[in-house]
Amino acid sequence: MREFRVPQKIPKIPTSTNKSIRFPNDVIEQVEAAITGTDCTFSAFVIEAVRVALDNLREQQEKEKP
Repeated sequence: MREFRVPQKIPKIPTSTNKSIRFPNDVIEQVEAAITGTDCTFSAFVIEAVRVALDNLREQQEKEKP
């Protein structure tokens, strides 16, 4: 299982599409606290977190295959 770490550099993102998403205020506050003092943006943090979650989900599904 891959661990999430705050990205130290803003990754270069290939082509992208703008999506609007609502976050609970407490989650926004926690993310902003986590990235304080880093070069990481809110978007970069969320993108990395989603990638880690997808990797972990894929690993879990592969383990469950008969």
